[in-house]
Amino acid sequence: MTTTLDSTLVTQFLDRPGGRIAFDVTGDGPLVVCAPGMGDIRGVYRVLTPVLVEAGYRVATVDLRGHGESDTTFDRFDDEATASDLLALVEHLGGPAVLIGNSLSAGASVVAAAQASGAVTGLVLIGPFARTVPVGRAKVLALRLGLLRPWGPSVWRAYYPKLYPGTAPADLAAHVAAIGAAQRRPGAWKSFIAITRTTRDLAEANLDAVQAPTLVVMGTADPDFPDPIAEARLIADRLDGEVLLVDGAGHYPQTEQPDVVGPAIVSFLARTVAGA
Repeated sequence: MTTTLDSTLVTQFLDRPGGRIAFDVTGDGPLVVCAPGMGDIRGVYRVLTPVLVEAGYRVATVDLRGHGESDTTFDRFDDEATASDLLALVEHLGGPAVLIGNSLSAGASVVAAAQASGAVTGLVLIGPFARTVPVGRAKVLALRLGLLRPWGPSVWRAYYPKLYPGTAPADLAAHVAAIGAAQRRPGAWKSFIAITRTTRDLAEANLDAVQAPTLVVMGTADPDFPDPIAEARLIADRLDGEVLLVDGAGHYPQTEQPDVVGPAIVSFLARTVAGA
């Protein structure tokens, strides 16, 4: 049985150069900062957060620049900018912290851990884009064409549920609707397009500099990777980390199979925080 995050949490904002990033905090204990992926909102952690809070952690979930409730006024959306936001939030909340990054924000979490090892005690990388994964030119072109206005936002909302190839959460439609509402804000779609055109080159260049203990979580049916199992093992090997393969899950295993992912992350956190 799983529970979901209390929707009454108050959104807070942290000033950053160029705008504000939105976040919320719940629980008490060692700090865990959770960041979503491209085209998503911090509500993707709505199932995992209560599990971590119950296990004794203070959990902050944050929206990426131009996403969710974060401002759309930024002019940078690359991994270095996102990593700086994560580190600023850790400092603001009185870190150090374990960073949990999903998809694109996993790469930014790698950069943050490499740049400020004292602020990051561990990494959980879920469906991680921690390097620029080789894809064909045709796929890149199709993505760019598909995301053009006026049809781009509806294409993204239609595509997003396909990233849950197993058992989709019962509230997936509501989550997709919340993503759509956020993307209708002035400047939000422009921000989304900007982030799709960044690379993970900086994250890959920083992989060997990370000293923090790492858990890589990958759904074996993640459609975003040509070979998700091989990708998970490659990233874990570079980081000397652990791997959790979630059978049949897609790009968001923390929401698709929380009864598998939640306890595994709690176990990893217990060992990591004790070690720190």
